Amino acid sequence: MRAYADELREMFRQIQDSGLELHARAKTVQITEKSRDGLVSVTVNVRGELVRLDLDPRVYRRPDARMLADTITQTTHRAVARARERVMEIFEPVIPRAEFQAHLDGDVEAAMARLADRMEGKA
Repeated sequence: MRAYADELREMFRQIQDSGLELHARAKTVQITEKSRDGLVSVTVNVRGELVRLDLDPRVYRRPDARMLADTITQTTHRAVARARERVMEIFEPVIPRAEFQAHLDGDVEAAMARLADRMEGKA
């Protein structure tokens, strides 16, 4: 348990030392993703918010609102997934990926289980 406490102390020190820089880098993340047919382009920010949506004029050649809506949704989901991945890459030097993933997913149980395992020397 003492070793884990020392490890946590070191992790917090690293986060504190590089946290502002990492946070600044993460805040600037913007990901652009194109649809499979190339007619839709979406850009999302670090929080997964839609920043920009571009539609190629050729989308109007096939007036199918449902297909267009599905394409926008799927393309946005892929962009959000890439943005989350990029943020995890940025913070990976100071926060273990699995722990950060659990926090991003809001999976408190998984985060607490990992914490308990580490305190018991299982991880």
